[in-house]
Formats: sequence, C-alpha cells, structure tokens
Amino acid sequence: MTKNHARVSTIDQNLDRQLSMLKEYGCEKIIDEKFTGTVKDRQGLQNLMNVIRANDIVVVESISRLGRKTLDILSIIQEFEDIGVQFVSLKENMDTRTMFQMMCVIAELERNLIAERVKEGLEASKKRGKKLGRPKVDKDKIALALRMYDSKEYSVKEIIEGTGISQGSLYRAIQKRTLETT
Repeated sequence: MTKNHARVSTIDQNLDRQLSMLKEYGCEKIIDEKFTGTVKDRQGLQNLMNVIRANDIVVVESISRLGRKTLDILSIIQEFEDIGVQFVSLKENMDTRTMFQMMCVIAELERNLIAERVKEGLEASKKRGKKLGRPKVDKDKIALALRMYDSKEYSVKEIIEGTGISQGSLYRAIQKRTLETT
C-alpha cells in the first residue's frame, strides 16, 4: 500500500499543495501533521511508523518533510529499510535505492578517510622515531618460560607472572616450537 507523510511546520501553513501532489502520485493513505520538522518525535511521524508494513511505499513531497536534520532523516530511512518499506521523495526524484547508494558512498568515504588518517598518523610517528608494531619479547624470558612450561611445575598464570611475558607470547612460542619440531 502506498502511504504518505505530509507535514507543514506551523498551524498557519496549508497542506493542500502537498496533498494534491501526493494524491496525483496515487497515495492511498495520507498521514499529515502541522508540526516543526526539527523534532524527530512528532505525532504524525509516529503514526506513520505505526501503520507501515513490509512492502509499503512511503511517499513524501520533499525529503525535508521527514525532518530537518540529516542524521534524523537517514535514521528514519534506515527504519524504513529495516521494516522493508520503500521510500520515495517526489521533489528530489529520490527513492530508497538512491538513498542507500548515497549512504554506502558516504560510509565508504568515511572508512577511506579514517584509513588515510591512521596511515598518516603511523607515518608521522615513525618519522619521529617511534617504533611501531608489537614490542620485542626478550628471547631469554621466552626460553625461561618454555623451560617452566616443560617442567609442568608451573601454571600458565605463574609462568607469565614470573617471566613478565604475555599469555599470547607464551602460546605463540609453544606453537612455534611445536611447528619447528614436526
């Protein structure tokens, strides 16, 4: 079923223009409200969220009818996607697929920017002389830990406390030794 959400920001404004455009599109159920779009918890929007079901289509005259804040709009559209509802904005000629393609592009861009900043940060640290990667484990401590392990007199906890190496380092040394002897 095609459902619609029409909204004006004040009681003095008129919904007629939006309603006629939406009826022209073929909307069967129209939910309207006269409330500011800067508030996400609006009664008309809540009514819409309560009646939509999977395979419905929500149509708005303009994406700004869902809200004014980008994150709120994206959150609402994500809720539509989670429910299995399609979204159409007539003015921007935009549908759910378009929105999610845009969201994917934005997410990929953000991921690339984070990776770039991390890489630049590591390079800057390296230039300042900071050593990167795991700290080197003292070979003498590893040898002592392996002897303690082989003696079967000590628990793993006692070995790592006594030698100061980590549990992971101990297990890596045991595994490496096992692979070398087979």
